[in-house]
Amino acid sequence: MQEFLESWGEAAHTTLGFFWMALWAFILGYIISSGIQIFITEKRMQRTMGEDAKKSVLLGTFFGFISSSCSFSALASTKSLFKKGASFVSSIAFLLASTNLVIELGIIISIFLGWQFVVGEYVGGILLILISWFLIRLINPKKMIKKARERLDKQKDDDEDQSKSWKEKMKSETSWAKVSKQYVMEWKMVWKDVTLGFTIAGIVAAFVPDSFFQTLFINSGQGNTDFGFLTIMEHIIVGPVAAFLTFIGSMGNIPLAALLFGKGVSFAGVMAFIFSDLVVFPVLRINAKYYGWKMSIFILFLLFTALIGSSLLLHYSFNWLNLLPDPSSVKIQDSEFFKIDYTFFLNLAFLIISGILVYLGFFKRKDVMHMKEMAPKSQILESSLKYIAFVCYIWLAGGMIVKFFIN
Repeated sequence: MQEFLESWGEAAHTTLGFFWMALWAFILGYIISSGIQIFITEKRMQRTMGEDAKKSVLLGTFFGFISSSCSFSALASTKSLFKKGASFVSSIAFLLASTNLVIELGIIISIFLGWQFVVGEYVGGILLILISWFLIRLINPKKMIKKARERLDKQKDDDEDQSKSWKEKMKSETSWAKVSKQYVMEWKMVWKDVTLGFTIAGIVAAFVPDSFFQTLFINSGQGNTDFGFLTIMEHIIVGPVAAFLTFIGSMGNIPLAALLFGKGVSFAGVMAFIFSDLVVFPVLRINAKYYGWKMSIFILFLLFTALIGSSLLLHYSFNWLNLLPDPSSVKIQDSEFFKIDYTFFLNLAFLIISGILVYLGFFKRKDVMHMKEMAPKSQILESSLKYIAFVCYIWLAGGMIVKFFIN
């Protein structure tokens, strides 16, 4: 019993420590994302994404890069762009970029995993897009694309006000009030995923022995970096399976990815785990509602194939360049989380900025309305995640009481 209590306290402390490490990065990332989404609208994006050409893919990638990292927001935006005339390949480029190339994700990865994984994330995101583009051109699913667009044409859509330029919006208090509302909406979209992801990471760090990971990911273990091709392939395939079982978005998965790497999982396996937020069942179901099951399964095949290819290319390219990171460099379990350092002052500063935004949007400018389309979530899943998140808070509170007042 004493051993369980000690592990419980350590798990709660690790979870809160992980979140403290990442708090300023979350706030900064979502402020940037919210501002861009208000000042650059989907219709402005769509006007330049209508042809199956290099320019449209490049623009789809760029617009995805400056968009939201939330998978549900990305799915809704992708559907909207495709429906309004953007080509299928540029829409896929937007979807992949908005979940893999966004600024806030890179900041979180740099905190937990280091610069090699940041480079891997951005280079890998580009590889995902290029491989998907190649597969689309190779398979050329014209009939599926036509049927998917016809299906979307039957759905209602709301138009946005395009009367103001982004420069005029930057000078408008109303626009900044909308930014603050979008900022709060970003948190509403991810709070359950982040809560669950960080809590699972703390539990895994405190309770799960290394032998479990060595069984799940063959030949893994601290100090083992010489992986054969079949081992790397197994890690790449198991990584998305592990992500599927957690049902957590990419932002919440990063501390767990750091734990996997610290336990000796290959670079390729960890990158595949991070890339997997678009190959889970909720995304498959949402795409089926938008485009039909045939197109949804094709998109799943497309993204999973691109994920495997990108992870392999990244691993062997980094190995050839002698840039593969050392698992022993990831020591987040042994970190002293709560101390007066740059993280403390950054968190303090961004919490103040966050408070100002909330005050502007929800107290000073109550008259401003802002609604952003979201992908249709499963009500059962969302309700389940909400109650699980509340259980996580009880778990964390109990763990901290045990750590500081009982043990």
